[in-house]
Amino acid sequence: MAVAFGTGVAFGPKAPIPSSPSSSPTTPNISTSDRTDILNERHVNLVQPSLEDLGSGGAVQYNSKSQHERTDDEKAQYEPAGQHLLVDIANMEEAFLNSEVRLADAMVRSVEAAGLTMLSYHCHALQPAGVSCVGVLLESHISFHTWPEEGVITLDLFTCGPKPLLPHVPDLERLFGIPRIDPATGELGKVKTQWSHELRGFRNKGANAADHLDSKSDLAYWIMSALQYAEKTEVLATMSEHQRIDIWDFLDVEDTPSHADAIRHNLTAGDPRWLTAEIATPDRYLFLNGVIMSMRDNERELYESLVHPGMFAHPNPTNVAILGGGHGAALREVLKHNTVKSATVIDIDEALVDITREHLFYLTDCSAMVGGTDDCYDDERATLVHQDGRDYFAAYSADESKDRFDVVVLDMHDLKTKPSPTDYLASDPNLFDNILASLSDDGVIVMKLGSAASIHDPRASLGVNAQREEMMVRIEENPAVSTMFVYEEAHSGFPTPIAFMVVCKNVSCRKRWHASADATDVEIYTRVFESVDEDSSLIIHYDGSTQENFQYTPIAWETVYCRRDPVPFECAYRGLDVTKDAFEYELDEDDSSFEIKSNEVDGQTTHGIFALEDIPEGSYIMPYDLATSFSANQDVLDNLQKNTDITGTGSVTVIEDFLEFVNVNGHASMSEGRELTYVETGATFMMRTSENVEDSNVGKWMPTHPSGKIPSFSPVYDRHMISFDVFMVASKDIKAGEELVKPVDLWTR
Repeated sequence: MAVAFGTGVAFGPKAPIPSSPSSSPTTPNISTSDRTDILNERHVNLVQPSLEDLGSGGAVQYNSKSQHERTDDEKAQYEPAGQHLLVDIANMEEAFLNSEVRLADAMVRSVEAAGLTMLSYHCHALQPAGVSCVGVLLESHISFHTWPEEGVITLDLFTCGPKPLLPHVPDLERLFGIPRIDPATGELGKVKTQWSHELRGFRNKGANAADHLDSKSDLAYWIMSALQYAEKTEVLATMSEHQRIDIWDFLDVEDTPSHADAIRHNLTAGDPRWLTAEIATPDRYLFLNGVIMSMRDNERELYESLVHPGMFAHPNPTNVAILGGGHGAALREVLKHNTVKSATVIDIDEALVDITREHLFYLTDCSAMVGGTDDCYDDERATLVHQDGRDYFAAYSADESKDRFDVVVLDMHDLKTKPSPTDYLASDPNLFDNILASLSDDGVIVMKLGSAASIHDPRASLGVNAQREEMMVRIEENPAVSTMFVYEEAHSGFPTPIAFMVVCKNVSCRKRWHASADATDVEIYTRVFESVDEDSSLIIHYDGSTQENFQYTPIAWETVYCRRDPVPFECAYRGLDVTKDAFEYELDEDDSSFEIKSNEVDGQTTHGIFALEDIPEGSYIMPYDLATSFSANQDVLDNLQKNTDITGTGSVTVIEDFLEFVNVNGHASMSEGRELTYVETGATFMMRTSENVEDSNVGKWMPTHPSGKIPSFSPVYDRHMISFDVFMVASKDIKAGEELVKPVDLWTR
């Protein structure tokens, strides 16, 4: 049966939604091809369709109007794009799901609640059970299908134009979510709702770029698009004066209990809840302008990795500034250092601080450390300034009466996310000049760089990371910068590792950056406040071994760096040249390319190394021996020297002889500030030296950089410095029988 109402038909006041039988009617098996026997139909026109022939042959014709003739509101309405809301509801009343009348009424009311316009709808009551409906809206359509026995409805709503659909989810749940009675308890149950939101079509680029729900945004990817989940709850969605702020609780269907969940619920071996999301705690996400900033489950890994590498790169940080990070997590980590006397947070958005205190209190919780406060902003060392960071550092750097900062932490957005409120990091030519001028002579900057580089990335200045590259080059070229280190952390909860960068004004930073794991652990023990809980540490992720992992820049950064134009000089030395031969010294002369024999030079008899075969220029000289060179930092050598000065301990001849051997045969790393000495242990230490470079035939593999010094930023030097510090090559053709001679200043030239 089909019922049609013509133009001008409208509904009066809503009657109560009628009840339907509690059980679905049963019918004998009927061929599905006989549709008239299995379908009941309802077709309702609230407005006459413009192109529907109602039998008179006189269809209403569509009046086209070009886009350029429309107002801005009309352009948004007619843009070839829209919003698509998918809603699935389970545990619903069977009778409701089998009632065409009640469902149609709910559909009409939901459209009204959303402020949309229903033009017509068409419903089919199916046999033996279920209903399918579709409603044509002025804005597009709404449709659904039901499974009464299973208690499930799946619904989708698509609209064109700017009117948001997300606020309509509670209306759909209220009007359609009629719960069923639990047969076990006889009580009314609770429906389960799942929804997903997508922006569809071909959106205007300007509007698309500004929309926090754009499919490229983290908020859309992480939250809105997900349809299969255990929990998805909006905690807050608001616009401050400066940015959009969204906070969500989310639990994936495949999430399982954490260690804390297991303790809280006293889980034991064999409990099936280990493998489900039943008792797992939802994660809490913070989004700024649609960009994910932190996750409760992984925020400690993120902010410990941001703050502590920079803090420990400074010998004694007392005065610290944090640009951005009004949510307080970076401040919390800074205040864990007992050297800190002052920590200033510069964040223009006052609302973010207030929201954090209410909804993300764990980010500003300093109560875990002895003497700490419940709110980190209440710590007497903390100062909060609501000001544009550019203006703040411009004024601070110009005021010579101000104490210089030891460390500046930049807790900012990923620059490749557009639009970014921190584009000025790259566009403002004075920002980093002012920050560096605000730092002490051994000052340090540490900052987030966003997603890690990939070996598949194009030249950085041409791709999506062009602004990041522009910013990094500007920092590199600043004469106040001595060295820069890029590192990554893969445990911050993001789909890809997050990159960070430490920038140092003093080369001594290199020594602390490359400290051994045990040395960093001692620094942590010395500097960090004690924990209120004696069985736990204030720092749960960062330690000496983590720092050692940060010391070596991942190869993707080197790969992308070497795609610069012009190609940096050192990129020609990313690995040993496989077209060159290697010549080794062996005790068995039959296998050796060299022999050691006496030689008289300037009236003195010495031992030297002589070639047993012709060695072409560029060939590697004893690389295996040189690869066994050992290194000692200056602290080790100084301690050994002190031991020789202690009286009453007996003979220290062995130590003295060792130090003399190091002094004669060792050479300093070309990495200034490392205070590292390499000592050759193979036959090469017997190679004769000459003050006359023309007399030499052996040189270092890595030539001195054309600028005369190592660039402040170079992943190539960072990754291959050991090889550059030890390997030697033939600097000219060496004939069989010739002695090998190296310049006396080989490693300092």
